[in-house]
Amino acid sequence: MSGFTTGSNDHLIRSNLWSARLKEVLEDELMGTKYVDMITDFPDGDTINIPSIGQAEVNDYTEDSSVVYNAMDTGNFTFSITDYKSSATYITEKMKQDSFYMDRLVASFVPKQARALAKSMEIDILKQPTPAGTAGQTTANTNTINGAEHRWIGSGTNEVIALEDFAKARYALDMANVPMTNLVAIVHPSVEFELSTLANLVNVSNNPKWEGIVRDGMSAAGMKFSMNVYGFDVYTSQNLHVNTASEQIGTPTAAAGVNNLFFSAASDVLPIVGNVRQAPKVDSEFNKDRQREEYVTTCRYGFKFFRPENMCIVVTDTDQV
Repeated sequence: MSGFTTGSNDHLIRSNLWSARLKEVLEDELMGTKYVDMITDFPDGDTINIPSIGQAEVNDYTEDSSVVYNAMDTGNFTFSITDYKSSATYITEKMKQDSFYMDRLVASFVPKQARALAKSMEIDILKQPTPAGTAGQTTANTNTINGAEHRWIGSGTNEVIALEDFAKARYALDMANVPMTNLVAIVHPSVEFELSTLANLVNVSNNPKWEGIVRDGMSAAGMKFSMNVYGFDVYTSQNLHVNTASEQIGTPTAAAGVNNLFFSAASDVLPIVGNVRQAPKVDSEFNKDRQREEYVTTCRYGFKFFRPENMCIVVTDTDQV
């Protein structure tokens, strides 16, 4: 008498079982657009001019003599829509017929394309103040304004961040007449690690009442808030620009250093301007020749560094963790 066994009837057993779950890739949180001054009076075309006017001069005056008249300096800032991006994919009719995951796969196309474009936009925003930006800080230069450096290498051992860098950034912004309100530091995770292990921050002997210098354990929706140091709200981002070999600065050089940003997020002095001419727009159609459904999301925008006085960049080494 014979029965069913796994050895003699393996063709009745599925050799592989697939879960109904789909594993999603973990993604970082995006924050860049909240620090951009969006230009709203830009209805058409791809270039707009923003005039600027300088300060008035003061001259000595002598009674019963002619007053000296001086023209005020003027300038022009040119801003353009520079980026036209797309994200696209397709699924064939055969794949739709045979795939167990078809419905969930197709439903993910549009949000994932929108997310990809948002990430691209974030990277473009955060690179603007750096040498990689179209109007960013100058390579291999301290970018001094009103006698204070606005770009330097982290003053900690092995080119990492130090408390002195926060104080120096505050001094530089103050010297440039930047309002000391809504101060923000966007730093690499390696910088947050360094701050979290600094003895004079975590040790209560330097901060006995836990007031002013550091606040831990706080969070904010939509961004990774870490702490407050010398008035700067510190946020972490993995999308900061990393120097290329041609963007080294100072001695010793930080060849692969990441550019950590320090600025005021006061609404009237935001350091970057931008315009999203076309928000992410989705199009889809069936390609009868290739028997597939095609999905494409496009976006058109531009960003540019606008206020160099309201930006300090501290270049730090990322391989010390």
